[in-house]
Amino acid sequence: MNPPKILIIGAGAIGGFYGALLAKSGADVAVVCRSDYETVKQQGFSIHSHNLGNWIFRPSQVLKHAGEYSGSADYVILCTKAVEHIDGPALIKLAVDKNTAIVFIQNGVETEQKMQDAFPQHEIISGLAFICCNRLEPGEILHLAYGKLVLGNFPDGISPKTDLLGKLINQAGMTCLTTPDIVTARWQKCIWNAPFNPLSVLSGGLATQEILGTQEKLVRAIMQEIVDIARACGHELAADSIDTNIKNTYAMPPYKTSMLLDFERGQPMEIEAIIGNAVRAGRRKNVAIPHLETVYGLLKLRELQFNLSHKASPGQQ
Repeated sequence: MNPPKILIIGAGAIGGFYGALLAKSGADVAVVCRSDYETVKQQGFSIHSHNLGNWIFRPSQVLKHAGEYSGSADYVILCTKAVEHIDGPALIKLAVDKNTAIVFIQNGVETEQKMQDAFPQHEIISGLAFICCNRLEPGEILHLAYGKLVLGNFPDGISPKTDLLGKLINQAGMTCLTTPDIVTARWQKCIWNAPFNPLSVLSGGLATQEILGTQEKLVRAIMQEIVDIARACGHELAADSIDTNIKNTYAMPPYKTSMLLDFERGQPMEIEAIIGNAVRAGRRKNVAIPHLETVYGLLKLRELQFNLSHKASPGQQ
């Protein structure tokens, strides 16, 4: 059996790390990366993992865009941020063959339909990464903690291709679970993302431990509203979901959320995918979500203030 051919588009911290794991298990892994292109082309990715050690990942192809891919990919994995200005289907379409499974590992809820609408004849695999992982420098990735990946077909089920992808991740030493109900799993992850991502930005840069240590009541209230929305949408989450997330956050090292890192770097934040879509689902189902509504509104104001200040000072970084 030939090794599966995998193209990762958006090979930053998450894409680079999981690409390195897939390559460790024998897959032929190519990457599309823009800002890190020259470094990765020359040196590969330098992976520093607190769990798995340090190693160099040299992709089989290093590309600037999907149209440069040589061969027929078994999987195209999209790992870009789920932000409004990025058109995921457009980024991947030139590398999608008739037998290509389309995978996306991104945050957020109610995000899958756009991909299915663009590729109605293709297998769609939705992925969630539960990981503390940051890009330190071009081509340099630090894996701090966790790393579990959850995969499932959209709208439901577990296909042979999904099962194989999960086995490759597990073989490399990281946990990958497959689920026939990936939509519920997305709401499960949103329990953590909904409070910590926006509060890290609104607090002026506090890490997860500082937020939870002083505002556990607020964090729990936001989490409960996510549980209520998920239930109204037909996705019953585990009864201990909130307590488990609180316990795990206390146990993890102090961590800057992905939204905070984007804000500090002057990059677009995943506001709509993580918070906006949840708020709109709550409104649609007439769920009382006062904390989420407030956090969403404040975050949009913070985004507006940031955009206006950078427009006034275009040279500012």
